[in-house]
Amino acid sequence: MSRWSRVGTTAAGGVAAGAVAAVALGSTVWNRGTARAVRRLEPEFSHYAAAEDVPRFDPTRLDGLPAPVARYLAFALTPGEPLARRARLRHAGEFAATPGAWRPFTSVEHVAADPPGFVWDARIRMAPLVTVRVRDSYLRGEGAMQARAAALFPVVDQGGTRAMAEASLQRYLAESTWLPTALLPEAGVAWTPIDDSTARATLIDKGVTATVDFHFGAGGEVVRTTAVRYRDVDGTPVPTTWVGYSREYARVAGMMIPTAGAVEWVLPDGTRLPYWRGRITGAEYETATATP
Repeated sequence: MSRWSRVGTTAAGGVAAGAVAAVALGSTVWNRGTARAVRRLEPEFSHYAAAEDVPRFDPTRLDGLPAPVARYLAFALTPGEPLARRARLRHAGEFAATPGAWRPFTSVEHVAADPPGFVWDARIRMAPLVTVRVRDSYLRGEGAMQARAAALFPVVDQGGTRAMAEASLQRYLAESTWLPTALLPEAGVAWTPIDDSTARATLIDKGVTATVDFHFGAGGEVVRTTAVRYRDVDGTPVPTTWVGYSREYARVAGMMIPTAGAVEWVLPDGTRLPYWRGRITGAEYETATATP
């Protein structure tokens, strides 16, 4: 190897080491940002004076709800069990930033029922050596979406608008099948009957209103959610039909939750644009407790 080759090799090694260090620093900064967002999900009430004060699921509280909603909540929740207030969910699957361009992803999502909100932190493998970090959230009346290649280079940075807040709260409401206690009336959800297998859920938080239609199966489970949500089209929020599918229910922590699903946009001409398909790879739940 010539002297010039050795110099070139050393320089290349230095550049590579610098790139690795930069990515590591970017990941650290990104993770700290996620941790700050998750702290904003802290519940308003997490401790009670006595065990008998801890909120528990009472089927008699379902009286007056639309029939398919009452069937669903009776299917999803266990009588007498403490109400889950927070969830930490792990997902794996595929995400399509553009139609048909599916890329593998893993994610961790934190969800809270009181106050209502979520933080979704994902890693999407766009190419063998290129990972995009994505963070979606709804926190105390504000919706946001950020994406950075290698956790460093901005790709998307949106938030602070009413359209984003409404779309993010709709996502929270539709995904509450992973935290079904968040769909109880005491969590602030108002239910309106549509037909024998469909009901409309409405949630108002910090002046933001979200509406989602829930479609129920023969066993009481939610099989589909639909809404008109804002979709970003070249920087403009466009109201578009949105559909989420829930499948493969399993009992976790005393609750029946879907462990697989998919999401798509449906354009006015009927064109379907699926963009998320995945499954739960882990789920942890937190309930309120009595003060020791």
